[in-house]
Amino acid sequence: MSTKNTARMRRWAPGLILLAPSLIVLGVFVYGLIGWTAKLSLTDEHDALGSKGFVGLQNFIDLFTEDINGRFVHSLKNLLVFTAVFMLGALLLGLLWAFLLERGVRGEGFFRAVYLFPMAVSFVASGVVWRWLMNSGTGDQAGGLNRIFHDLHLGFLENPWWTDPDWGMAAMALPAIWQLSGYVMALFLSGFRGIPAELREAAAMDGATGYQLYRHVIFPQLTPTALSALIILGHMSMKMFDLIMSVSGAQWITEVPAVYVWQTLLTSDYAKAAAISMILLLLVAVVIIPYLIYNNRVERRS
Repeated sequence: MSTKNTARMRRWAPGLILLAPSLIVLGVFVYGLIGWTAKLSLTDEHDALGSKGFVGLQNFIDLFTEDINGRFVHSLKNLLVFTAVFMLGALLLGLLWAFLLERGVRGEGFFRAVYLFPMAVSFVASGVVWRWLMNSGTGDQAGGLNRIFHDLHLGFLENPWWTDPDWGMAAMALPAIWQLSGYVMALFLSGFRGIPAELREAAAMDGATGYQLYRHVIFPQLTPTALSALIILGHMSMKMFDLIMSVSGAQWITEVPAVYVWQTLLTSDYAKAAAISMILLLLVAVVIIPYLIYNNRVERRS
């Protein structure tokens, strides 16, 4: 071995030794299991007796064509509604809170703690509370928010919440918005505070009004922050399981692919569950990979 190669090995060896345990664990329990799931999704292992062979993409085709009552497509539609309402609500509420704090208020630390507190609560714990708050009973049988509306003689605001067949998934997004809008607020507040003061001063010297300052200077600077928030919220919503199970349980009206996977596994239909899991992985990849490519290009330019 040449002196040059020996020197290179000495330079890289300590880092490789340090990273080796993490790389092994990552390779086995992440990429290894992803590969095993992908292989399983291509087999006919639909019971505990094992697989008799590969069936190619048939399991994926069956999900969209022969699934009972279009169950998988129904779960995808529910996921789309949930994701859209969740992302829009969390972004708007988080931006509003960050904007108010950025403008300067007394007791900012207190308000930051209040807004961030829901994030410290597990989805299971908050789901149990929101299950009571979104009680679908009305009138004298009302509970939770409907009871408050009833006692305040605001009966027109009483509604079935997540049990509504048309917009139940939109109501299901309310607990998620409550829980993660504080996190979005922290992201945007960090973005506000990271804008150089020179930009504000230059805009003021050019005679920009407060509206023009935010419209043309500050908000455009928050684009990377908004993109990061969208990616984080998007991939979290696609994997949402514990919150939905805590609020409604496994029901057709609120079923999403993650819940469908769990119910499919209970019937020992491992190939079908693996196929649903791979589709979820692809959906997350569609969201994450463009973001990673964009970040990589930005870092190279800078």
